[in-house]
Amino acid sequence: MSRELRLRIISGIILAAIVLVATWYGGLSFRLLAVAIGLLVYYEWSTISDLHGQDPQGNALAWLGLVLISGATLMEESVYSVEVLFAFVAVTAIMVAMRGKSWWLPGGIFYAGLTAIALAEIRDDDLRGFVLMLFIFATVWATDIFAYFVGRAIGGPKLAPRISPGKTWSGAIGGAIAAVVAGTAVVWSYFSADGLWIPVLALVLSICSQTGDLFESFMKRRFGVKDSSHLIPGHGGVMDRVDGLIFACFAAFMLAIVISLTMSGETMSLGSVLLGV
Repeated sequence: MSRELRLRIISGIILAAIVLVATWYGGLSFRLLAVAIGLLVYYEWSTISDLHGQDPQGNALAWLGLVLISGATLMEESVYSVEVLFAFVAVTAIMVAMRGKSWWLPGGIFYAGLTAIALAEIRDDDLRGFVLMLFIFATVWATDIFAYFVGRAIGGPKLAPRISPGKTWSGAIGGAIAAVVAGTAVVWSYFSADGLWIPVLALVLSICSQTGDLFESFMKRRFGVKDSSHLIPGHGGVMDRVDGLIFACFAAFMLAIVISLTMSGETMSLGSVLLGV
């Protein structure tokens, strides 16, 4: 076994342990993890797109917004964190339009800020949030693992050759099927659920996860970089590891908000809404 492979395995185990322990404890532990991921994601986003060089004033404003979002997230002020997020996205978008700077600035605030908010709100502090977070992990991880192995085993037409030449339709389908099985197994091991809602939700999140993976591949290809950073030994950057998870969490978060507002006129526990328990 090569030194690089050993390093990759060790760092992967450590990362998985940190994530799962924080998920188990929930509360402030998980919110700290969510905030850390959001801040590191913006660091990589701004580095890849050279926002610190192209628009230092805008980048500084973005960091201020993300610090405020992080503070509100840690204090469980979800409404305030969302308000701050959209306020800073709007302000920086106006600045970009007026000054002719990069649209990657408001995009980065939205992407990183919503990452922290969505992760924290999905986990919440109850059993439903814990199961929902495990459900999303299982869906995303099964998608990644089986898309890779099925794609290598079967091959066939490319999914998006201009963005990510290694991805195939066979891998995408294999990953989606595995996500449905894994996600459904997680939920059904905790709650009895009838109907097709959970399998359908797992399929939707798997598709979103693969879309997130393709988006990051597009971004890296757009700016000519191989990895989002070198923060994780043997794995590249944080975005390289959570790109699919981010889009799946975005979808779960927004879907839960829409459903809860439609059904009751007020937001409820996201786990309760999405799992139907």
